Amino acid sequence: MKLVAIDLDGTLLSKDSTISGENVKAINEAQEQGHVITIATGRSLHDTKRILQNAGLECPMITGNGAVVFHEGNSLKNLVIPAIVLTEMQELLEKNHFYFEIYTNKGVFILQEGRDLLYKEIEGNQLKAIDFSLEQITTEIEIQYNQYGLQYFTDFQNIEFTELEVYKLFVLTFDMNKMVNLQGKLMGREDISLTTSGKAKLEIGHPETSKGNALLFFADYLGISIKETVTIGDNLNDLSMFEIAGTSIAMENAEEAVKKQSTYITIHHDENGVAEALRKYVLS
Repeated sequence: MKLVAIDLDGTLLSKDSTISGENVKAINEAQEQGHVITIATGRSLHDTKRILQNAGLECPMITGNGAVVFHEGNSLKNLVIPAIVLTEMQELLEKNHFYFEIYTNKGVFILQEGRDLLYKEIEGNQLKAIDFSLEQITTEIEIQYNQYGLQYFTDFQNIEFTELEVYKLFVLTFDMNKMVNLQGKLMGREDISLTTSGKAKLEIGHPETSKGNALLFFADYLGISIKETVTIGDNLNDLSMFEIAGTSIAMENAEEAVKKQSTYITIHHDENGVAEALRKYVLS
């Protein structure tokens, strides 16, 4: 029996953010052979549940980049950002006019006027700092606003955080000067974790949050040796899993750093690369 951790965006999901029939079939085959298939994603628990339900799949879930481990209807692990750190991050992001989201146990809190804030970044003189096509920008923005479990608000001050568990802050900017400046301010801090799933994104969590730590925890919980784990992914937030898993499989479309850390490389995520990987390296 193996524990297989599969990323969503750029890995299991096609470009339309759905799971193909071929990938569903391969996951079902792996489960029938006794393997444990878990999703390991930066997305929220609410959003991940809906994606799996739409595909007719039931799997354990590692969400928020490892902040939450969910299995058989229960949260086995929740890593919550301390209130004092949350307040500091919120003030920093608001002061510098960043678009950001707050991932919580009650869904993802997202700014009602967030689209306007993001499109404002690419107007006028700021265009020189933009390294994305308009199509890429539109796609990224729509992915955020198409998440399931969104809670819209107009002012963060109106959110009652004492009643929430906050797992992650997600920052999106198409201005690379702003991104570099923000990373410079946050790098090296020991009271947060930083990761990314794309150059326009920065994800801030509890200092112990990583997909790798969550995979270690879940493997231990299930009594499965880390040598019997397989991970499939494409982006930098998957690296912590690739560094510890017995077998790591990068997508053809993966970042070079991920490919270098991988045991194998499968085909593109839009060509059922996960199904190909499972049949080649997991299924008997």
